[in-house]
Amino acid sequence: MKKLMLSVALMLGANYFLLAQGPMNRNLLPNDIYKLINVGDPQVSPEGKWIAYTVSKADSAKDKRNTDLWMVSWDGHQTVQLTNSPDAETIPRWSPDGKYLSFISSRMGNTQSQIWLLDRRGGEAKQISHLKGDLDEYVWSPDGKKILISMQDPDYSDTAATKTRKPYVINRYHFKDDQSGYLDNRHTHLYVLDVATEKLDTLTSGNFDETMPAWSPDGKQIAFVSNHTTDPDKNDNTDIWVMNAEKNAQPLQLTTWAGSDVRPMWSPDGNYIAYLQSSSNLPFTMYGQNILAMVPAKGGAPVLLTTAVDRPVSNHQWAADGKYIYCLVTDDRKKYLAQVEVATKKLQPLVEGTFCLERLNMSNNHTQMVALWSDPYHPYEVAVIEGNTFHQVSHMNDDWMQYVKLAKVEGFTSTSKDGTKVPCILFTPSGSNNNKLPAIFYIHGGPVAQDDYAFDFTRQVLAAGNFAVVGVNYRGSNGSGLAYIKAIYADWGNKEVMDIIGAADYLIKAGTIDGNKMGIGGWSYGGISTNYTIATDNRFKAAASGAGSSLQLSMYGFDQYITQYETELGKPWEHPEKWMALSYPFFHVNKITTPTLFMASEKDFNVPTIGAEQMYQALKSIGVPTELVIYPGQHHGIVKPSYQVDRLERYLNWFHQYLK
Repeated sequence: MKKLMLSVALMLGANYFLLAQGPMNRNLLPNDIYKLINVGDPQVSPEGKWIAYTVSKADSAKDKRNTDLWMVSWDGHQTVQLTNSPDAETIPRWSPDGKYLSFISSRMGNTQSQIWLLDRRGGEAKQISHLKGDLDEYVWSPDGKKILISMQDPDYSDTAATKTRKPYVINRYHFKDDQSGYLDNRHTHLYVLDVATEKLDTLTSGNFDETMPAWSPDGKQIAFVSNHTTDPDKNDNTDIWVMNAEKNAQPLQLTTWAGSDVRPMWSPDGNYIAYLQSSSNLPFTMYGQNILAMVPAKGGAPVLLTTAVDRPVSNHQWAADGKYIYCLVTDDRKKYLAQVEVATKKLQPLVEGTFCLERLNMSNNHTQMVALWSDPYHPYEVAVIEGNTFHQVSHMNDDWMQYVKLAKVEGFTSTSKDGTKVPCILFTPSGSNNNKLPAIFYIHGGPVAQDDYAFDFTRQVLAAGNFAVVGVNYRGSNGSGLAYIKAIYADWGNKEVMDIIGAADYLIKAGTIDGNKMGIGGWSYGGISTNYTIATDNRFKAAASGAGSSLQLSMYGFDQYITQYETELGKPWEHPEKWMALSYPFFHVNKITTPTLFMASEKDFNVPTIGAEQMYQALKSIGVPTELVIYPGQHHGIVKPSYQVDRLERYLNWFHQYLK
C-alpha cells in the first residue's frame, strides 16, 4: 500500500508538472481568469454510473460568472452538459431512484431560488417549489417522495408601492455580516416539500435557526443543527438535534458541547449520527479544528474519533457496513482521504500525495466515492476514488491550460528565530534558474487556513511576472496541529511576522531570492499581516495590502467580528492597552518606508474599507508612496471577473515598479 501511495504522489508531482506545460506558448496572464473554469459539487447517481457537477464560467460581456450543470460517466468517457441558461443552476442532487436530477435556480423570472426537476429521460426542467424565503439547503427523503428544506423567513422590507426600503431597525448584538449586510430578526426553519403535490409543510418555527438537515435512513426522523442558547449572537454554539419528520414534533437535543457541533450524518442502520465538533468551546471557535465525532441517535454520550490525529477533518461519509467513516484530513499543505475505524478510532490514510481533495461524496449505497482533485498544476476537477487510487474524469480546463507556462511549485520548511518550523510553498517562474529572483510574499488570509498543494491562480500569475512567489503557513494556520493554530491567540502581528521574516531569511541564505527586491501582499488577514510586517521590517520594498486593517480599535462595532473581539481581546474600554498594542502598524506608521498599494471592497462588512482608508491616509500624510483602490459593489470576496483581473494587473504593475 505504501508503494502504491508513493507512486501516486510521484506521478502527481514531477510528471504532472511536465505534462502541464504542454507546448509552453506563453505566460499565464491576469485575463486568463476568463478562461479558468470552476468545477464543483460532484454528486454520484444512485446506480453509480454518472456524476453530476457544477461548472462555472466567466462571461466577459456580462462581466459575471454563470453556473451550469454537467455530468460525466464513471469511466470519464462521456461528458454531457445538462443546462445552458443565462441563470445559474446550482446544488445538483439525484432523486433516490435516479430518475431525476434536482437543482436550484432563480430562472424564468423567479425572484427567489426554487427547486427544479430535470427528468433524466429528457425534456425541460420543471419547477416544483414556490418558495418565498431564501433557500439554504435541501435533501431528498429516502423514498424520493419528499424534500427536506432549510429556508430563511421571507423578507418583507421592500414591499411598499414606492419600492423604498423600510429603515433598518436593529436590536441584535451581532447586527451585520458580509454579503447579508445589516441583520434583521428573520430566522431559518425546516420545511417538507411533497414532490408530487408541490405542497409545503412547516416543520419548525420560532426564534431559533435550524440548518444542515439530514433524513434518517428510514425516512421517519430528521437531524439538524441549532443554537438554543439565550442569545445565539454571542457565541458559536450549535448542537445536533433530532425530531420526527412531522409537524409539531418535539426535538431531542443530542449534543451539549459549548462549541459547535455541525453536519449530522446518519449511519446506514440509523443507530448513530456522525458529525463534526469544534475543538474549541469558547464563544468564538475559529482558533481550533473540527474533530470527527458520533452520538447515538436516541441519545447518549458522544464519542470523539479523531482527537489523536491533531488535524482538522471534514466531508465525513459512512461506509456501507457502518464500521468505518471516511473523511478528508487537512495536513501539512495537503488534504487527503482517510478512513476511521469506529471501534478502535484508528485513522488510516487511503489516498494521499502532493495534492488536495475536496467535496467528498458517496453514492446512496455508500460504496462509490467521488471528490474534487487539484494539484499545483491543475485546477479542481472531478475524480473518482477506487480503493487507494483515483483517476480524474472531468477535464474542463485541459484545452486552454496546455498553452500556458506554469511556475514550478515546491514545498520548503523555514525556521523562525524562536526555533519554530514553518511549512511554506515556493513558486518559481517557468525557465528560471532559482537564483536571486525578486520575490513576492503573498500571505494567505484566515488566519486559520493554509497554503496547500492545490492550483493557485493568483500566485501562478504573479510568478509569471518573473517573480519568485512565497506562501508562508505562519503560526495561526491549520494543518500543523492545534497548538500551532492557537499560537497567535490575542497576539496578532507577532509570531506571524516572525515566521514571514524567517521564510525570507531562509530563501535569501539559500540564494533563491534577492533580499533587496522583496515585496509582500495578501488579502483579508493576509492584508492585515502585510501591514504588521512592513511596520516591523523595512526590507520589503513594495507591498499590496488588500482588505486589511491596522487601527484595530476602530473596527469594534464596525465589522462583523464582535464575538471574536470580546472573547479574544476583551471589551476595548476594559482592555485599551491590548487594543492599542495590536494596532501598532497605525501608531508606528512613521516607521514604515514601504510603498504600499491598499485595496478594499466597497460593501465589505468582513474587513470594511475603513481599514485600508486609514492606512492609506496615514502613509499619504507622511509622504510614503501609496495608492488606494476601492472595488465598487463588491463584498469581501471579489466576484466580478473584470475586478479580479484588475486586482492582479495592479499587483503586477505595483511590484514591477518597485522591485525591478
